[in-house]
Amino acid sequence: MKYTKEERFDKHVLSRYQIYNSIFMTLPFDAITKTGVLLPLFQEVCETGFNKKLNPTEIVESFFKKFTDNPTQEERINLLFRFIQYIERQVVLFDAIEDAAFTTVNNMDGRGTLRNSKEEAQDRNKMVALKDYLEHFKIRPVLTAHPTQFYPGSVLGIITDLAKAIEETDLELIKKLLAQLGKTPFFKKQKPTPYDEAVRLIWYLENVFYHSASDIYNYIKNHIFEGEDPGNEIIQLGFWPGGDRDGNPFVTTEITLQVAYRLRSTILKNYYRDLRAIRRRITFEGVDVLVERLEAEVYANISLQHGKITLNTDTIIEQLTEIKKILERDHQSLFLDMVDELINKVKLFGMHFASLDIRQDSRIHAAVFKAISEENPHLLPEDYDEKSDSEKIKILSTLSGNIDAESIEDETAAKTMGSIKAMKIIQENNGESGCNRYIISNNQTAVNVMEVYAMLRLSDWDKPTADVIPLFETVDDLQAAATVMETLYTNPEYARHVKRRGNRQCIMLGFSDGTKDGGYLMANWSIFTAKERLTEVSRKYGICVMFFDGRGGPPARGGGKTHQFYASLGPTIEREEVQLTIQGQTISSNFGTRESCQYNLEQLLSSGISNAVFTNEDASLSAEERDTMTRLAELSYEAYTNFKNHPKFLPYLEQMSTLKYYAKTNIGSRPSKRGKESELVFSDLRAIPFVGSWSQLKQNVPGFYGVGYALEKFKEQGEFEKVKSLYGRSMFFRTLLENSMMSLTKSFFPLTAYMKDDPEFGEFWSEIYREYRRSRDLLLELTDYDELMEDSKAMRASIAVREQIVLPLLTIQQFALRQIHSLRQKGTPDKELEVWEKIVTRSLFGNINASRNSA
Repeated sequence: MKYTKEERFDKHVLSRYQIYNSIFMTLPFDAITKTGVLLPLFQEVCETGFNKKLNPTEIVESFFKKFTDNPTQEERINLLFRFIQYIERQVVLFDAIEDAAFTTVNNMDGRGTLRNSKEEAQDRNKMVALKDYLEHFKIRPVLTAHPTQFYPGSVLGIITDLAKAIEETDLELIKKLLAQLGKTPFFKKQKPTPYDEAVRLIWYLENVFYHSASDIYNYIKNHIFEGEDPGNEIIQLGFWPGGDRDGNPFVTTEITLQVAYRLRSTILKNYYRDLRAIRRRITFEGVDVLVERLEAEVYANISLQHGKITLNTDTIIEQLTEIKKILERDHQSLFLDMVDELINKVKLFGMHFASLDIRQDSRIHAAVFKAISEENPHLLPEDYDEKSDSEKIKILSTLSGNIDAESIEDETAAKTMGSIKAMKIIQENNGESGCNRYIISNNQTAVNVMEVYAMLRLSDWDKPTADVIPLFETVDDLQAAATVMETLYTNPEYARHVKRRGNRQCIMLGFSDGTKDGGYLMANWSIFTAKERLTEVSRKYGICVMFFDGRGGPPARGGGKTHQFYASLGPTIEREEVQLTIQGQTISSNFGTRESCQYNLEQLLSSGISNAVFTNEDASLSAEERDTMTRLAELSYEAYTNFKNHPKFLPYLEQMSTLKYYAKTNIGSRPSKRGKESELVFSDLRAIPFVGSWSQLKQNVPGFYGVGYALEKFKEQGEFEKVKSLYGRSMFFRTLLENSMMSLTKSFFPLTAYMKDDPEFGEFWSEIYREYRRSRDLLLELTDYDELMEDSKAMRASIAVREQIVLPLLTIQQFALRQIHSLRQKGTPDKELEVWEKIVTRSLFGNINASRNSA
């Protein structure tokens, strides 16, 4: 019998969770064992309470009145903390069960997999086109340490072991692991350093990506290219922890070098393990000594610091190739497959494992130039600041030299120039791919790019082997991006640099800050049209542009059904590579196991294949459809801008949400806002706490606000059929709306319904709720669905279970926030407030991880 995906989810995930959760609830984790008995009762009180339109305070008070025996204030608080601890672990249990059932719930050979792409190419007589495309197409997932994931390494280990035990139905081990989970601390008392973050993510590279990426490469080589080398690594891994300086003062030159060393030593450890396995098999005279020699050399290089390395990618491949030739010539190719697979891995990961990107804000670069020029008076003309942008670009084009970073007195300038010195050291030791990209956040002008290019050349690097990558984020910057790039392409010095880099230019586009700035529809449409204009201007100058998307977990930050976006782009956008950031919970949820990692990497690969090989070239939007999309984006932008400019917008986030508590979670090393001012400034606000705060409120505003307003205007003007036609024909528009429906599905307004009676924020809350209902109702009408996410029933079922698990947690969070507001109005001393603030901070964790893509 063939089950639907939803039925497979119910059988292999939901049923197992109910069984193992009942075991978990009976385990004694502390002296008072009633927590596991009381939590299900509290869950039921929350559900019935919200149905009866009670507020969180009434729900919590009714629970204590009904199910406890007149507890003291301390006993009440202790029980709420224990509830939080249990719920955190219920989320981990559910994660592990989903991981264990991944290959059963998801069709590993179905749509979006490489096998499916190969079979479709064979059926449509497009195998030649598929091979041609894979000879140059690449995907580049870039792991970032943005603070939306809090599991410490010990808990990650439990999740891995628990998933395996569940898969094998090892009940005794499951029970022990659940007990271990109950006693293992989750909370971080100190913020992690950038190096700690790097080590945590390198675990995924070492244990997951190393195997999944090489399995994919082997499949492509053996089953699509029939054993021939594709001549293209196809998968490149990127890495930000230790290199991303934007807003993170804790990233130093030393940490960057330490992370690069850790990446190199880790990949060499993996090669060493493989060589040990090969040595156990290749015991033949004449070749065994070659294997032993290479194994010993790799082992010796694992602990060598920068400047001491005796190996490089080419020398490893040369020695493995010599071993391969002897096996073919003298030993009937026995165990040749093991050697071939290691050669493939070395081609994929080199000595660097993943490319470490450097990133800094353009405003910092401007300050750096000012500081350097003050210390080096002859570097820039005295009237440099008064000159036009075109004059500044001419001056910057001529700069080169050797400014020693260590001799610079200004701390920020010394650190920034030091990062370039680190890039050169890393390239010398890990290979050029180890660190060859410098990303400029908040890039607005061509001057911003030329400042960084000049800094590279002023670091004794006249012909830098590094790409300068502008990151365009706001709606205005996206609209100006093509003009900025044309200015650069027509600058003789920069044009020579691009030519040396193979006439390839990478450009990064920020979904997170784009949505924060312009709202959901406008941000996504602005990025789409910016890519079209950037493609056109790049092709005009014979340059291949590669787009690097700064995506977060939720739809509001460019997440959601990511692969469908790439499959829907069409021929007007360059499609040589798919590059995107993988952040926070998305790393553990989509790439946390070998199976899920391989599946999701294949989805990205097949999205590019689908877009380039299988899509008709006439699939572009018509003039009328583009007009409809533009008007929808402009209308939603109008609604979102008015909402953002509302006088209660920032006060609401500050006073009614968990925004200020994000900085206290100790999830990441980076501050939660860029500026140092105590007053909240919208432009300084990081996208992660911004989107995450709406998620904690279960309002998810950035993922839908303005969508309903735009649809309503079309309906009022009798043009709703135009939107229906666009929805029917454009996969891009369908994906946009499907992701918006995910944001709506994860919203739960009864949680905060009490706010509608608040004298200060009541009307503002009601405005948000009206747009939620408008968006929900009109999306259902547009799609002819009876319920949101009707075409993604398994995903909707997973969301429903996770939302149910965290409902008591969110209730406790809102109860604590209400207590804080009440105590502050009474002028209560801060010490009495601390315990409630601690409850709010702790309650963030479980919801962040349960949502899997909340921020």
